[in-house]
Amino acid sequence: MYMTKRIIQTAPRIGVLALQGAFREHIEMLYSLRVDAREIRTPEELDQVEGLIMPGGESTTIGKLAASYGLLDSIRSFIAAGKPVWGTCAGMIFLASEVGCDQPILKVMDITVTRNAFGRQRDSFEQDIAITEINRVLGEELNALFPAIFIRAPIIEAVGTEVQILSTLPDGKIVAAKQGNLLATSFHPELTEDSRIHRYFLTMIDPD
Repeated sequence: MYMTKRIIQTAPRIGVLALQGAFREHIEMLYSLRVDAREIRTPEELDQVEGLIMPGGESTTIGKLAASYGLLDSIRSFIAAGKPVWGTCAGMIFLASEVGCDQPILKVMDITVTRNAFGRQRDSFEQDIAITEINRVLGEELNALFPAIFIRAPIIEAVGTEVQILSTLPDGKIVAAKQGNLLATSFHPELTEDSRIHRYFLTMIDPD
């Protein structure tokens, strides 16, 4: 069942890829920030927004559905036009240039990702992580940790020279990164009550 659409008359307009996975939680977080959040399932709907969030879920299913809906090239063009895109968990896998297996991915972000790096669903966990650069941009206390939730989470194994690492686990595993207009997190900020990473993504929207 689809959510009731709630239009909030403030910019920016942010789309959430609504093919599968935790898109509703992202939309509710955006509503709490007074953002015009929209479910995206077609290229025509994508044309109406200024930024896109690709949620967690099952990355192979999301990729196959995106291909069948004609969204792969549309999202690539959206990114090439400089519009910001954020992938969380499965969405991060979808952004990656390399995932070590054969599945539909965008190959737009210079990161190598390992799927299910921490094990099965029962191995999900929470970990407070440092997000110093994000806090700096938002004007928050630099040392304020973020309560990250990891569910069958991927990790970033390697990054290209243009990729900025935004957060790691205490053991050094990379769990958040940015490259130009692309943001990737291996955890689920939408499942917390902490809006900082959503607010950080909003700072990537071109005000013009």
